[in-house]
Amino acid sequence: MGSGENQGLNGLRILDFSWVIAGPETTRYLAFHGATVVKVESKNRLDIFRSYIPMAGGIPGVNRCGAFDAYNSDKYDIMLDLNKEKGVDVAKRLVAWADVVVENFMPGTMEKWGLGYNDLKELKPAIIMVSFSMQGQTGPNSRVAGFGTELQSLVGYTSLIGWPDRPPSGTNSPYTDFVVPWYGITGIMAALDYRQRTGRGQHLDIGQLEAGASFLSSAILDYTVNNKVAGPMGNHLDYTAPHGAYRCNGDDKWCVIAIHTDNEWRSFCQAIGHPEWTKEPKFSTLSGRKKNEDELDKLVEEWTVIYTPEQVMEKMQKCGVASGTVATGQDIHSDPQIKHRGHFKVLDHKEIGLHSYETPSWRLSKTPGEIRMPSPCLGEHTEYVCREILGISDEEFIELFQDGVFE
Repeated sequence: MGSGENQGLNGLRILDFSWVIAGPETTRYLAFHGATVVKVESKNRLDIFRSYIPMAGGIPGVNRCGAFDAYNSDKYDIMLDLNKEKGVDVAKRLVAWADVVVENFMPGTMEKWGLGYNDLKELKPAIIMVSFSMQGQTGPNSRVAGFGTELQSLVGYTSLIGWPDRPPSGTNSPYTDFVVPWYGITGIMAALDYRQRTGRGQHLDIGQLEAGASFLSSAILDYTVNNKVAGPMGNHLDYTAPHGAYRCNGDDKWCVIAIHTDNEWRSFCQAIGHPEWTKEPKFSTLSGRKKNEDELDKLVEEWTVIYTPEQVMEKMQKCGVASGTVATGQDIHSDPQIKHRGHFKVLDHKEIGLHSYETPSWRLSKTPGEIRMPSPCLGEHTEYVCREILGISDEEFIELFQDGVFE
């Protein structure tokens, strides 16, 4: 919104054509820190997240989707039909207003509308444009369409997640969509610094394939150096044992434990009272524990199942062993640490009503980020953007409305 008096990005203007997660999450964080973000949508091509579950109260509606709501707070929303010449004209006026343009369509889409980087820099040489895509703007596979759910497989995550004797499972989310926003924010900050020094803008070409691959550096190194192809290991790791999620007392209650060193193993044994099996020589070293890992997991779970996850975690933390409960969404929302940090803030959405929004995940001591308004309803700020930001007259606004530009 850009209305805070103590914000690092006050005065920064963002024109956001993006949808789903990668782009919207990037612009949401810029808005948290003071940037004014105008989001462009069209009812003829809705952000698909407006139709995703969960829907508030189980009632369908383009303004009731939790997925869209989560990544689009603090933005003004205008509807524009970019298949109409006058719609593109309004978009170009917004480009003239903006410092940064963000989009995450398949390469070539913005060019089709006359809004590609070469078009925009002719209009405004200082413009910074960010293009998120599956595999970048260039190369033999640059025009391959898809989402983060498919890209996690292309980039190699799916081959590493699951159990050795079962088909690959992947993550339960478009994981790379959550990786690239931080590359986008970093790139935008670098481009703004360059523009401040030179007066020139530039184009940020961010391929999710490359960004996602950066998370697999150890697997890639293992192949290039050792000719070893990594595969799924369940909850196990090559250099840690025991390492897993262990059943605890209660209905579907679990706690994770990770023991990295022999000293940690001895501390673990002491914490659980030195049962006889902990004294067996085959468990005394990491290599021995790895060789007998399946048996070890069963023995550890015979102990953890006696206690609640919180009790297991407390006992492990006290003896210096890494451990944590397997939390649900309900657990996270009521977590006392998160409450202390003020991570959730209740805002009143026009259709969803009062509910919790996430605030910025990092805290700046001098220029803290802040959430100020809920996600927008479709086209909620069309008139405001046209009149207050672009200075469009009453007569022109009515004409554009009658011509179907705001659809």
